Amino acid sequence: MIFESVVVGELGVNCFILGCEKTKEGIVVDPGGEPGRILAAVSQLGLSVKYVINTHGHFDHVGGVKEVLAATGARYLVHREDVPFLSRASDSARAYGLRAENPPLPDEFMEDGLTVSFGECRLKVIHTPGHTPGGCCLYLEDENVVITGDTLFAESVGRTDLPGGSHEILVAGIRDRLLNLPEETSVWPGHGPASTIGHERRHNPYLH
Repeated sequence: MIFESVVVGELGVNCFILGCEKTKEGIVVDPGGEPGRILAAVSQLGLSVKYVINTHGHFDHVGGVKEVLAATGARYLVHREDVPFLSRASDSARAYGLRAENPPLPDEFMEDGLTVSFGECRLKVIHTPGHTPGGCCLYLEDENVVITGDTLFAESVGRTDLPGGSHEILVAGIRDRLLNLPEETSVWPGHGPASTIGHERRHNPYLH
C-alpha cells in the first residue's frame, strides 16, 4: 500500500494519502489546509482519489476539503454526528485568528463498522466519540495501521473541553475499541509523531 503523510496548516495536521499499489486508486484523510501541497503529493504518487475522509469535523482538519474535492472529483465521507461542525469551520478558525474554508456536506456518512475500499485496499471505520461526537478511527488490518485523528496521540489523547467533548467517553472508547488491536499496529494520529498500540498500552498516562 502507498502511504504518505503531509503536515499541513498552522496547527500541524497530519494529512494522510493512501493508495493501492496495483490500481493507483487512493484516499485522502484530513486535508486540513494547504490543498496545493496535498494535490501535488497525490499527483506525484500517480493516484486517482476515490474518497476524501475526515476523522472528525474540526476546522483544522477540514479546511482543505473543498479544494481537494474540486480537483479530484472524489466523494466526501464524514460521520453524521460531526456534520454540524462543517458549516462552522470558517467561523471557528477565525476565533483562533486562522482561516479555513467550510467544506460541503458529505456524499456519504461514515458509521461504525463501515468498510471503505480503494483498489485492493480496505479500511474499517471505528467510531470513537469523545473528542467530537462523530470522531472516527480508520483501521487497515492488512497493513497493521490505524489512523486515529484527534482521538489517540503518542502518549496522549484528544482534548475534550470543546463542544461535544467527553473525557470519559473518549478514554472508554480508546480502551474498548483501540487498545484491543494487535500491539504491533502502527498508530498515526492527527497531530504529532506516530506510535504503536503496544506502546500506548504501556506508556500512555491518560489510559492508566
